[in-house]
Amino acid sequence: MKKADYWIKNLDMVSHPEGGYYHVTYASPHRIEADAINSDFKGSRALASSIYFLIEEGNVSNFHRLKSDEIWYFHEGEPLTIAMIHKDGTYESVRLGLDIEEDERPQIIVPAGTIFGSYPEKGYALVSCMVSYAFEFEDFELFRRQDLLDQYPQHEDIIKRLTRG
Repeated sequence: MKKADYWIKNLDMVSHPEGGYYHVTYASPHRIEADAINSDFKGSRALASSIYFLIEEGNVSNFHRLKSDEIWYFHEGEPLTIAMIHKDGTYESVRLGLDIEEDERPQIIVPAGTIFGSYPEKGYALVSCMVSYAFEFEDFELFRRQDLLDQYPQHEDIIKRLTRG
């Protein structure tokens, strides 16, 4: 297995505001106007976008929310835990990886409007993330710890793990 630095360098990855590293690999040339779909987008969006994403042990992808569905695909490294607080306030933890017998899945869908973050228990995880309608930073909401604690005190442990002070 390669080291994380190999992937970061050879895939031209840069730091992501939520944590980890990323490189945009695709943005659809096809666009749709916000008023053509049932959403709160402004303007238009590409139909889909995709990135490589890498996160290392000791680092996390902090809790954030998108206005689009995001599909995660596992490539290399150690399993990645994806923590989700759904719109109804329920918490779900799923593991992205290749060991099906250990309840890992090679692909996970995070529904639009879900608050989510991720972390590897050890090593690193190299994944791809596809967003439809395409990712735009204006649709990216990064959460403050206290705001989530006020709204979801029952999820205090994971909120403290996946937010900055």
